[in-house]
Amino acid sequence: MRIVVVIATAGRPAIAGQALARLSRLRRPPSDLLVVGAAPEDAPEALGPARYVVAPKRGLAAQRNQALDLIGAEADIVVFVDDDYAPAPGFVEGVERLFATHPDIVAASGHLIADGINRGGLTFEQADALIACYRPATPWLKDSSGTYGCNMAFRLCAAPHLRFDENLPLYGWLEDTDYSARYAAFGRVVRTNHFAGVHLGARTGRLSGVRLGYSQIANPLYLWRKGTASARFALLTASRNMLANLVRSLRPEAHIDRRGRLRGNLLALSDMLNARCAPGRILDL
Repeated sequence: MRIVVVIATAGRPAIAGQALARLSRLRRPPSDLLVVGAAPEDAPEALGPARYVVAPKRGLAAQRNQALDLIGAEADIVVFVDDDYAPAPGFVEGVERLFATHPDIVAASGHLIADGINRGGLTFEQADALIACYRPATPWLKDSSGTYGCNMAFRLCAAPHLRFDENLPLYGWLEDTDYSARYAAFGRVVRTNHFAGVHLGARTGRLSGVRLGYSQIANPLYLWRKGTASARFALLTASRNMLANLVRSLRPEAHIDRRGRLRGNLLALSDMLNARCAPGRILDL
């Protein structure tokens, strides 16, 4: 089975380089390793066996689409991982085993041993220690409404024409939800521990607080209008984020710009009232 692993990166070549080094040392290496940057200077210093290309447009959706265009029909499975993701040693083996034994599965998210996005970020050294202590349980999988963008795999032959929505610019918040929802028309979407790793949640190079806050309202609304998210999902996602930003802006975490996010939330609500709320508005903020 031909499995291609893709990393989209922007503005953090040192971090991407460390992720790349770990992907290069897996027990079963990927058939191809593709790094897609937003600019030439995004290239990690040591590429090893990986290929590096620059997307014609900056943004997670555009960069992942560039990878899909390059891969074409050359792969059976494409795996997207974030540039701050550390895989367990059997990562690619697990992806291969999952898709070989479950032909009805078209998309899957792996198990997160830890996710630094919820704890202010982890280092690669911490991730290595967590992975060293990890003992996989009996393999399991559960049907899911979507995939998590930091580690997700897709059966390319199921929907070779599908692309990420570039109307979700820059960090592309919820692009994974949208893409996997469209994949679900062709088979099962699952969460599983067949493959696993650690998401560092590195803070450098991320979207500004105001822009992310705007996306927290605009993007769920856009997906609902588009039909790839339910009204309930859109309402709960937007309201939970806004409530968290409102409450925690009184005593914000050191690593999160809660007040900036809240300002972005309010700007999006104002734009909703004026019928001009759209994901692309963050490019003007």
